[in-house]
Amino acid sequence: MGGAPLEVIARSLRRERERAGLSLSEVAKRAGIAKSTLSQLESASGNPSVETLWALGVALDVPFSRLVDPPRARVRVIRAGEGPAVYSERANYVATLLSSCPPNARRDIYLLSAEPGAARESEPHMPGVVEHVVLVSGVGRIGPADEPVELRPGDYLAYPGDVAHVFEALEPGTVAVQLSEHV
Repeated sequence: MGGAPLEVIARSLRRERERAGLSLSEVAKRAGIAKSTLSQLESASGNPSVETLWALGVALDVPFSRLVDPPRARVRVIRAGEGPAVYSERANYVATLLSSCPPNARRDIYLLSAEPGAARESEPHMPGVVEHVVLVSGVGRIGPADEPVELRPGDYLAYPGDVAHVFEALEPGTVAVQLSEHV
């Protein structure tokens, strides 16, 4: 799975499900996954994709980061190639959480890496989410599924994350920094 330890995800899923007062069956139904899959994830024996974790975040009404980010020190350095990384099952795409929402804030920061091939297609996130992307390297087609924009290094794009959206690498080594703002 990369950088996000399964035990952290298991504890986070259980904590958020219990906080919401929901059963395994109800969360699985809301996320569109099998109850057995959720049970495995909560027992740290599953291997969730980014799609599954996003669906669970939406079902639990919590930011993705709350499911994968362990507690951290006040000063935090994440070296290149480190950090809690989650891989797509449908595209050559990796989302590495750089910073999750601190208390009283509603934003997460990610480093996204993708290679040409299948586009990473995302289902709508929680209502009011706005995604901000700065392309660092490569070329990408990014944004709402019905009107993505081609970005080059240094380009910035903001779009609603509560609609279907895509991230497609058009060149090898496509990397972006994304800030998800939970309005």
